[in-house]
Amino acid sequence: MRILYVEDNADLRETIGLLMESESRFVTSCATAEQALELDAGRPFDVVVSDVSLPGLSGTDLARQLLQADAQRWIILCSGYDLGPYPAAWGPQVRTLLKPFEIEDLETLLDSIQEALHTRPVH
Repeated sequence: MRILYVEDNADLRETIGLLMESESRFVTSCATAEQALELDAGRPFDVVVSDVSLPGLSGTDLARQLLQADAQRWIILCSGYDLGPYPAAWGPQVRTLLKPFEIEDLETLLDSIQEALHTRPVH
């Protein structure tokens, strides 16, 4: 599974990026939504994990743009404040994590997404 991780805090980006890596998960990290859009343009990632508060375009703006291109995208938005039901209105494949989060919570989400990707029908 290819994961794009968007986080402007360099220490978090490195640490969480490394923790998400596994034999079946390949993580690419960047600091801004604009960089994320460029990286995703050529070959879309399976899941985008993004901080909400980013310089320039926010994580929610990034999510909206990615979902406009493909409403079935898997997106995990990480925020220091409760986003409420707002992101769920964008589709069933948008999830949220409240910061600070336990790495186990992120792992559980990624495992469920990986399972869903593995079992989805091919068109």
